[in-house]
Amino acid sequence: MKLVSVNVGLPRLLSWGGATFKTGIFKSPVQGRVMLRTTNLDGDRQADLSVHGGPNKAVYGYPSEHYAPWNAELPDPARTWGAFGENFTTEGMLETIVSIGDRFRIGSAVVRVTTPRLPCFKLAAKFRRDDIIERFIASGRCGFYFSVVEEGEVGTGDEFEFFGREDPTLTIAEVNRLYTAKSPDRETLQRSLQVKTLPESWRERFRARLADIG
Repeated sequence: MKLVSVNVGLPRLLSWGGATFKTGIFKSPVQGRVMLRTTNLDGDRQADLSVHGGPNKAVYGYPSEHYAPWNAELPDPARTWGAFGENFTTEGMLETIVSIGDRFRIGSAVVRVTTPRLPCFKLAAKFRRDDIIERFIASGRCGFYFSVVEEGEVGTGDEFEFFGREDPTLTIAEVNRLYTAKSPDRETLQRSLQVKTLPESWRERFRARLADIG
């Protein structure tokens, strides 16, 4: 498991759907060592801290393996790492492998996996496509957020050293399906409520989905 690229960016203005707003979704690769702090990387910022960034979403990771299928599906395939707004472009860390609460040492920092990514309208604005959010959700290629357990420096080429998993837990793919599927699995919903690292807002969503099932 490897860090293919470190990507950062500052908020900028973007217009879409008749509105103009600030977004930090534009990320570009950087060279050298970068300090990873509790809420973000040096040189990186989020525009709307109510839904992006913060301790549970300090870093967004996205598998490099997903670029090939996206490039086959979408026009203008010449995309650099960071195109999906990720801070870490990874290798060998697919959603079916990585689980909520997994801890990794990367460089001199320690990070913990927290949640899948749920796309907002700013992804549509960046790609200039109304259908990209629906495509993103349907694909299951959601990526995942990290919290920072220990601050430290990271850089392209660093290996992710796995050294801890919660029990019980669910993979990112399982949690993403629970959130987005029309008919989520009841047993998996019940298991999700026992995952300690899962944020309370996600628990509330899954409790509501359980109540709907009856």
